[in-house]
Amino acid sequence: MSRRRRVYEGKAKVLYEGPEPGTLVQHFKDDATAFDATKRATIEGKGVLNNRISEFIFT
Repeated sequence: MSRRRRVYEGKAKVLYEGPEPGTLVQHFKDDATAFDATKRATIEGKGVLNNRISEFIFT
């Protein structure tokens, strides 16, 4: 994917400008937090799973 302008970054995902006007591209992170972000970890594959769940819900 070519470089896109970052619109938003949160705990779970990053949103970029999409290929067409008015669209966004979501990038889900593998990061996990607990206890108000005092505990942090990386869970391999978490971002992919979040993406698949979102795709299912949106379709």
